[in-house]
Parts: sequence; C-alpha cells; structure tokens
Amino acid sequence: MLRSPIKHCRNCGVAVVYRVPDDGDTRERAVCPACDTIHYENPLNVVGTVPYWGDRVLLCKRNIEPRWGKWTLPAGFMELGETTQQGAARETDEEAGAQFQMEELITVLSVPRVSQVHLFYRARLLSDRFDPGHETIEARLFLEQEIPWDEIAFKTVRETLLCFFDDRRKGRFEVHTIDIA
Repeated sequence: MLRSPIKHCRNCGVAVVYRVPDDGDTRERAVCPACDTIHYENPLNVVGTVPYWGDRVLLCKRNIEPRWGKWTLPAGFMELGETTQQGAARETDEEAGAQFQMEELITVLSVPRVSQVHLFYRARLLSDRFDPGHETIEARLFLEQEIPWDEIAFKTVRETLLCFFDDRRKGRFEVHTIDIA
C-alpha cells in the first residue's frame, strides 16, 4: 500500500517521468524532464510512546480509521520541524491528554509494505488522569494480563508492548529493532 506516485514537478509543474536518473543513482525516481529536478520518495515516520503508571500501560481506543474501536499506544505521523521525541510527546498529549516524562527509545520498527518507520519511547506517567482528544474514544490503564491482545490495532503496537513487558521483567530496557513483514 504505497503512496500515490508523484505526477508533477514541485518546482515547475511539468509532468514527471519515472526513470533512473543520470547521476549514478540505481533506483527509478520521479524526474522532471523540463528542469531535471529529481523527486525522492521516502518513508514516513510514525512516533509514539509507551506511557506507563507503575505496572500498567496506557492504551487508547481509536475513534478514527483505520482500525476504529481498536486499542493502540498513543502515536501518529511525525510533523515537519519536530524531533522524534517532540512528535511522540505531541501525539501522546493529543491522543491521551496525559501528563508524562519522556524516557528512552524502546523500539524502531520498519514496515516497508506501507513505507513507514515506527519509533516508540517509554513515557513515565505523572498522573493517572487523562483528557483524550477527538481521535480517542477512551484512554485506560491496563496490567499486562488485562491487555485486550486480540483488539490491538497494529502489529507495531503489539510488538512494542511485548518488548516493553519483556524488558520490564528483565529489569533493564534496551532498544529493539524489528522488521514487520
């Protein structure tokens, strides 16, 4: 499910052609035949957090598609001009209305099928009160054994939760890199 191809040059508006550029590149790119601009298409970054309160994690029930009504960690697309941590914090605020302290990166998940990279940070909650935004039906804390595993919205969220709980049992957190086929 890749994004729509580029059709027109962003610089001059002429219809682009897809070909391997003459600059030594090895991939087919959108190239403008009028001004020779090469348009690169790159993966989107999804950033989010694993907010935790003691031995419970915060999940948000989605009020938007895709996966309306399914549970997820607070996350979304990174915006221009923000760092990955800033984006993860913004998404956590928007979706959960949570007060938290950002901590370390826990997962980097590559999802080439949809041209995305997901990055999740641990976030220590400072309160167990939430004020979720319009994208969230409900924000709720779960013990590991209470998580509705069959109702988790995305594989990246499931993998991140598994890493979080496994690391917590070990007593040390590390960064996990995972490829989602």
